[in-house]
Amino acid sequence: MKLIFTSLIAFCLALLIACDQPGAPATEAKFYAFGTEIDISLWGVDIETANEMVTILEAGFSNINDTWHAWQPSTLSEINQAISESRPIPIEPNVEALIRQAKQLAQQSDHLFNPAAGKLFELWGFHQDDWFISHSPPSAADIQTWLNAKPTMDNIYLDNGKLWCDNPSVKLGFGAFAKGHAVNIAMNILKEQGIGNAIVNIGGDLQAIGQHGNRPWNIGIRHPRQPGMIASIALREGESVFTSGDYERFFEYNGSRYAHILDPRIGAPATQAQSVTVLHHNPVEADAAATALFVAGNDWPKIAIAMEVNSVMVIRENGHLEMSPKMAQRIQLMEKDHVITIRKLF
Repeated sequence: MKLIFTSLIAFCLALLIACDQPGAPATEAKFYAFGTEIDISLWGVDIETANEMVTILEAGFSNINDTWHAWQPSTLSEINQAISESRPIPIEPNVEALIRQAKQLAQQSDHLFNPAAGKLFELWGFHQDDWFISHSPPSAADIQTWLNAKPTMDNIYLDNGKLWCDNPSVKLGFGAFAKGHAVNIAMNILKEQGIGNAIVNIGGDLQAIGQHGNRPWNIGIRHPRQPGMIASIALREGESVFTSGDYERFFEYNGSRYAHILDPRIGAPATQAQSVTVLHHNPVEADAAATALFVAGNDWPKIAIAMEVNSVMVIRENGHLEMSPKMAQRIQLMEKDHVITIRKLF
């Protein structure tokens, strides 16, 4: 299994697998893909069946790797080559469907989620395997050149099995919702195999179906700046929890720290939050929304409503917590002394 897409989470969502009764744990299977650990937790399934599920899932993830890798040979790299040469390219229906979804989510987010910004991520050194090694940020002139080109998903056109683009500065990269796509595929595979109680956890971003015995699956949200958990959530059927943040993937240079979540409005890392967690039924939409809301800063409620997500927790740059009313009803904080602001979505 090739390793792709280094983890994009701001803080891990550690699965709390305490049993309802002693001696009745969930069966867990682990393997590595996307540069991170894949954790499959199954209730009411023996180890042999769990191992069979891993074999099936690995095959599915290999296909994702061959299709969507942003900087090694893949279907996506072939598409980007065609874009750079201003020529149309035929694409498969499953590829077209995901690009259409990316285009819609970008438009809903006012392009704060911008999968067309691959060249910007290249400028910052994040589209390479050694992104974590200290290196200088791009020059202001290079950033301004990218900003002047204004590449967005609106430059992408899809029709009759073909893709073309009217802006050669566009370079597609789907890291901002790659894990959501992978979680969605993995969960569909498990359902097809008759699994009814499970969590698929890719580097802390996850989706749950069914229950953990006679209680809901319960996940813990790790503090972005301290050891341990800041909160927990009991998940309902089919819910997903995705997080974007500033500390999991970054590099340092001359004493400054540069995180991987880039604001396409300024061409530089977004700095108004430490992390954003989204609770939602669709993992792809949750993944994209977590990125967009992180970039949005103080405007996150407006973007949340546009992207049709209503359960959000934001840890701002000063450590204060902001939540939507629905998230405030669901989340359980580990400590009671946090500064919390409830922000309505309208």
